[in-house]
Amino acid sequence: MKKLRLILGDQLNSEHSWCKNQDKNVIYCLFEMRQETDYVTHHIQKIIGFFAAMRNFADELKSQNHKVIYYQLNDEENTQSLVSNLSKIIRENDIEKFEYQSPDEYRLDKQLSDFCKKINIESEVFSTEHFYTEREDLKTFFKGKKQFLMESFYREMRKKHQILMVDQQPEGGKWNFDASNRKKWKGDVLIPSAKNFDNDVSEIVKDIEEAGVKSIGKINEKYFEYPISREQSIEQLEYFCEHLLVHFGDYQDAMHTDQIFLFHSKISFAMNTKMISPKEIITKTLATYRERKDEIDISQVEGFIRQIIGWREYMRGMYWMLMPDYKKENFLENKNKLPDFFWTGKTKMNCLKNAINNSLDNGYAHHIQRLMITGNFALLTQIHPDEIDAWYLGIYLDAIEWVQLPNTRGMSQFADGGKIATKPYVSSGSYIHKMSNYCESCKYNKNTKFDDDSCPFNSLYWNFLDEKQEQLSTNFRMKMMYSLLNKMSSEERSNIKEKANHIIQNINEY
Repeated sequence: MKKLRLILGDQLNSEHSWCKNQDKNVIYCLFEMRQETDYVTHHIQKIIGFFAAMRNFADELKSQNHKVIYYQLNDEENTQSLVSNLSKIIRENDIEKFEYQSPDEYRLDKQLSDFCKKINIESEVFSTEHFYTEREDLKTFFKGKKQFLMESFYREMRKKHQILMVDQQPEGGKWNFDASNRKKWKGDVLIPSAKNFDNDVSEIVKDIEEAGVKSIGKINEKYFEYPISREQSIEQLEYFCEHLLVHFGDYQDAMHTDQIFLFHSKISFAMNTKMISPKEIITKTLATYRERKDEIDISQVEGFIRQIIGWREYMRGMYWMLMPDYKKENFLENKNKLPDFFWTGKTKMNCLKNAINNSLDNGYAHHIQRLMITGNFALLTQIHPDEIDAWYLGIYLDAIEWVQLPNTRGMSQFADGGKIATKPYVSSGSYIHKMSNYCESCKYNKNTKFDDDSCPFNSLYWNFLDEKQEQLSTNFRMKMMYSLLNKMSSEERSNIKEKANHIIQNINEY
């Protein structure tokens, strides 16, 4: 039986069972398509990264004597549509069975499901063999529960897979060392140079330019630094474990004007394209910890593992539990437009300037920059969640909707009313000062609320609480802040609202 197997751009798992045995009756297909480059405006490095990794994966399959049909972006045979490309290949090659791996994005899952209902040949869906959990696991885990707490899911994952466990108790006596993971980096702890790769992607850059694909951000076409093969992904992981894990937990929330990556792993793109698996990462991290217990504290390791088997698996499960309606959630009824400087980085606010320019320059920002700088500001200025989703999905190299949407619409923007986060993640300038050096060289004063040079975050924060009091005042985690708000004089509250409204109405001047 002649089979056609589709591999999507985020399914580059060379350890998949499909790849183990060569079968002359099987054809693999991969496509670079305008369908995928154009549904949102992507960072140039994101497009390049996916295409480069896909080309490497196709070459690897060919080297193992698998039959591969690969359409580059500008190939004449490429219709730029997934369904049209598949139909064409099935027809021209007398394919008798179509097989594909479960997409992680609802949009593609529906497209392929609908396609299989229309074709007159047999079809079958396979697991990507990547995640710890199955799509529907969280539906079962949270069945009958009013809250979908990540922490309870995380503990269950630890127990189930015996990760950092001693019998049925957490190693180190605590489930969560988050309180130890909030140090401000002051330059006193040496950060090893980031692990970079000199990947020449100039050919792909030319293809994208020739096609006229619209993109954002910058790229050095002869110095693409992220891993684009399984071999490079493993190198990236090994470098992290050898040089960065020792201080990861301490400084995972820290931000600094002179540092882009600090002690972060740079492994998310490799993991989200499935060039390397979460199980491999956990296994290597634990092995490093066991070998170097005298120098690596459990708090460093637990903080990293929590991001992978906690947040990552949780976000995927929540995505599939709540879609497709989740994409329309707007609990706080925010309606404003995203400021122009999110696309240019040209703002006087030092924290936003650094976080946005990091994103534009590198297709990257770590989770606190995303949550407490850009996300915080967007929520305080009451930007429509659709605007935020499009920006986050487009600008980050590692952004695929299953992980971006629940992180953005849920965790960052509280647009789901608390399905993922138990409170809105908003703050004034004090938190930003606590975790970074951004405020030290900023033109705005972090200590005042409504003077001409006051930090915009300060008035925006209290104005947000005031504006959203109807939706948020009963939230048990917000009671203390509402108590403080309600103790303010009417004059102070009036000054705060006036300042905040001026910022929102003249947002591109700040």
